[in-house]
Amino acid sequence: MQYFAALKEGQRRVAEAREYLNGLTGGSAMPAMALANPDSNSWEPVGKENLYAFVSESQGFVLTDTSGYILALVDGSGISKAIVQGVTPGQAESLEKRLVSDGIPKFEGHVVLPA
Repeated sequence: MQYFAALKEGQRRVAEAREYLNGLTGGSAMPAMALANPDSNSWEPVGKENLYAFVSESQGFVLTDTSGYILALVDGSGISKAIVQGVTPGQAESLEKRLVSDGIPKFEGHVVLPA
């Protein structure tokens, strides 16, 4: 796929993921990655599927916000499309119930966050 076509489609998918997370968190979501593999010369948009993951320092990430977790909406490869930082453990429990009730599956693999 051509770069600009992949980027445009990826940006659309990121916007949809961010809009969904904004609805859950009162507007706290930030966009993440629009391209599936920005380090290669093969331009593909981030995947269209939505899965959720909570990321913490215990998973090997260094978080600058020490208040809890990052909630990421990711594609099937774990590439983050939208994130919410500073999620407390109590908020994570409540958000997870909503995600599950909305039919969003949990992602169990390695999450790729923006650098």
